[in-house]
Amino acid sequence: MASAPLVLLAAGGTGGHLFPAEALSHALHRQGARVALITDTRAAEYAGSFPAESLHPIPAATPSGRSPLKMGLALLELAKGFAASRHVVKAVRPAVVVGFGGYPTVPPVLAASFMGVKTLVHEQNAVAGRANRFLASRVDTIATGFAEVGGLKPAQVAKCVQVGNPVRPAVIEAMLPYGDPGTGRIRLLVFGGSQGARIMADIVPPAIQLLSAEERARLSIVQQARSEDDDRVRKIYGDLGIPAEIAPFFKDLPARMAAAHVVVGRSGASTVAELTVIGRPSLLVPLPGALDQDQAANAAVLEKAGGTIRILQPDFTPRRLAGELSALIAEPSRLTAMAANAKSAGIPDAADRLARLVMQVAGIKS
Repeated sequence: MASAPLVLLAAGGTGGHLFPAEALSHALHRQGARVALITDTRAAEYAGSFPAESLHPIPAATPSGRSPLKMGLALLELAKGFAASRHVVKAVRPAVVVGFGGYPTVPPVLAASFMGVKTLVHEQNAVAGRANRFLASRVDTIATGFAEVGGLKPAQVAKCVQVGNPVRPAVIEAMLPYGDPGTGRIRLLVFGGSQGARIMADIVPPAIQLLSAEERARLSIVQQARSEDDDRVRKIYGDLGIPAEIAPFFKDLPARMAAAHVVVGRSGASTVAELTVIGRPSLLVPLPGALDQDQAANAAVLEKAGGTIRILQPDFTPRRLAGELSALIAEPSRLTAMAANAKSAGIPDAADRLARLVMQVAGIKS
């Protein structure tokens, strides 16, 4: 195996970047390739179980904000990361370097490009992020999660190949048929990720209070809530007599998604990919404030496919949510249709598709 070609994955910053990299790593191993991971020092702390033969932490930072000092310090960190990345690329001699977006991937992909190593970036969102836009003109290929990706120039679009968004093995294992709720209990799953759990605690319980007693009797709820919001969320559901499980984090989220009849959450690329692969209807609230509005674009694609109801955050009020839920409870066949529509938009073999593309770009025969 030591003589097998090595693929260097560059991913860091968030789970949204590490999850697809992890899925690709498993797929590359099946293709007979070796894998190493280069990541920022922050992500390296929780990447210990990543399926790679070696882990290489490098300095990185995100140049954002209006402070010239902070911008300068971030650029200095990226310059240090570039120098460190050159050493790593020279030492491990990869056949190709694959970046997953976010500024921690800029130094290694840029270093590889300058050193004549084949490069590829994967864009998970329906609008290219700033880091990938910066790298787009230098890389050999741009793999995409969606059929169309905004924010790229025509010459960069010509490099795009849609493969879908790789999902974790736990998501593939959760691919169970959708259980039509009919006149029975409707299982509602609510989560918001690290930046969204608070608004879900503020909006969802009051929305449930606005439903009729008959509608509430149809529901059971599983909700992610921060520890500081746990008591108030739990109390509202308890007072209403609704079966509810509240926790700050669910390690088995794909299984919870598969068990749900409808999901309320954010629309990050990984969430949308998991919803489509498993095939579950949803009400998605894009995270506001992002420069690229990537979550709004992701949700719009799934909305067009008929798999979700997109609610922009200014419109995400208890009354609006209660109205949407009430309509779905009254017509559960809509949920079944939305589940089928979401499923039709899924690409469950995205990791294998991306692995084949990576091997092709590197000129490796599997």
